[in-house]
Amino acid sequence: MTQETSGRPAVIVREVGPRDGLQNARAVMATADKLAWIAALVAAGLREMEVASFVPPALMPQMADAAEVTARVRAAHPDLHAVVLAPNMKGVEAAIAAGATTIILPVSASEAHSQANVRRSRAEQVAAVADIVTRLHDGGPGRPRIEAGISTAFGCSRQGVVPERDVIDTAVALARAGADAVALADTLGYATPGQVRRLVRAVRAELGAVPLGNLHLHDTLGTGLANVLAGLEEGVRGFDAAHGGLGGCPFAPGSVGNVTTEDLVYLLECEGLDTGIDLDRLIRARELLSAGLPGEALHGRVAAAGIPPTWHMAR
Repeated sequence: MTQETSGRPAVIVREVGPRDGLQNARAVMATADKLAWIAALVAAGLREMEVASFVPPALMPQMADAAEVTARVRAAHPDLHAVVLAPNMKGVEAAIAAGATTIILPVSASEAHSQANVRRSRAEQVAAVADIVTRLHDGGPGRPRIEAGISTAFGCSRQGVVPERDVIDTAVALARAGADAVALADTLGYATPGQVRRLVRAVRAELGAVPLGNLHLHDTLGTGLANVLAGLEEGVRGFDAAHGGLGGCPFAPGSVGNVTTEDLVYLLECEGLDTGIDLDRLIRARELLSAGLPGEALHGRVAAAGIPPTWHMAR
């Protein structure tokens, strides 16, 4: 049953495992294994996916095949909304050449994290985003969608508390710079439900016509799904998650896995929302993930406990 015919409100689940999930993995997954894993995720019903980061291989060897993976995914799955991350114009140009449909430009709300991640101040990175957007607009139609992702929006292991006013001002600056959407990321998993409600409401109120993108949540302290519910209460209808709960930021000490896609899908469907994702197939796809990353710990309560017999009644 499709989202158009189910009669239930649709919600977007963006799979970030092949990008955010792998960047912190101890091993480097082979390209063929990545492609097989991505194909299984698409077969399970995922329609948005972060497939790569266009960053220097010396800094992140897990992403050395970013261009090949992106190009081959686009060729094999033309209906997939293929999302990539690129921190600068060089990465953006490579991502465009590979066929990415959306490019995330990262901007940290934390000055300390910004310096560690992109070696620029927050203001310098906002200016860089504006320059990239201007150059892409000058290139004419057919450009990819540009999403500005605000990392450490809910706290930082390097800086500590990140003032909410800094997050709001950064979001407004990115909207004025020409981003097509602005997203909030809980890079460290420090967010609380009350903080999510407050910040989502405040940022959305000042963004104007620029939409608030997906909510990107980590589950470091076990509050990930509670924060999803808080986002839903504020009208958020797009969430990032990683298959098997993989993830973490190598430039943010203490950052661990993303919200687990399997658990997120279970929660959203039980809340009466339509993800369009086959949970059984999604869980079975973990076999490919384990084979491609032997020894890597996978997470997720639904996969561990099994889908309960009340599942279809709950939906």
